[in-house]
Amino acid sequence: MASSAKTPALDKPNPAEDWTVVLSRRGKHKRNFHKVIIHERQKQEQLWTPADIETNPERESKLMQKIQTCIKKLESSSFWLKLLDQLQTPEIFDRFLKALGSEGKMQMVIYGIGSIESYEPPRLQLSLAILMKRMFSWIGEVEVFDPVISLAESRVLTALGCSVLTVNEQGRRQALKPTMFFMPHCDAELYENLLEENWRHDLLSNMTLFGNSFEAYEQHVSECKILRLADSRKHILAIRQFVKELPIDSRKHIVAIRQFVKERSIDPFSDDLFRAFHGSSWHFFDIDPHSDLCDAKP
Repeated sequence: MASSAKTPALDKPNPAEDWTVVLSRRGKHKRNFHKVIIHERQKQEQLWTPADIETNPERESKLMQKIQTCIKKLESSSFWLKLLDQLQTPEIFDRFLKALGSEGKMQMVIYGIGSIESYEPPRLQLSLAILMKRMFSWIGEVEVFDPVISLAESRVLTALGCSVLTVNEQGRRQALKPTMFFMPHCDAELYENLLEENWRHDLLSNMTLFGNSFEAYEQHVSECKILRLADSRKHILAIRQFVKELPIDSRKHIVAIRQFVKERSIDPFSDDLFRAFHGSSWHFFDIDPHSDLCDAKP
């Protein structure tokens, strides 16, 4: 997928390129079909500018203060400390190192963050990404996109060290290098687009993903037994056999969330914390180079 155009560029205290076209080897008709699909995707990919272009220093300063306050609250919470412990366990940290390979940095791409000016859960999600960037020196450039981002939000994100994309990739970013896709509570369509665009073992192996539980999607499809629903989640369902999923909603994190709620029982921030992260998981893709991903599709 095209890398993206962006506005200006977080370190541990301690766009547009051409599409990469993977053609089928099953004949000319199939090749032409793929070309048509990619042409349609190119038409969909358009330069983006904020719909809300009203801003002023006071508005930006107020938003920056909200985010800095949110970062401090999250950093002092038992939830962050428990999550930090999880990230540094061999089970997870070794998988990050494997995805990094010989590269020194892993870029972070944040899709679907929502309005960080209007709502606390998006501010919490952004705060988590910023805290991770500060804690782990191997996390590189942070890129952010949501079509609802305002000009004021874009400027504040830039001031925080992020790059705001100027192209709506619709999740179709090829992981040509180690990439962490940070996508809590995104629509299933975005995960589908991302997986479809990276449906090769070498691309999937470059990816780690923080977002909605793929296991939960599978359970939901199984319970509903609606063919149309299964078809709209086909890449999510097919990748399950190749994914190591580690939920943050394990028992100890549920306890941490409850403790956080208890600590700040009169502060609605605690409810926002739950809304921001419940049901989220880390996804690591362990793909054998000899695996036939075409056969894996349902």
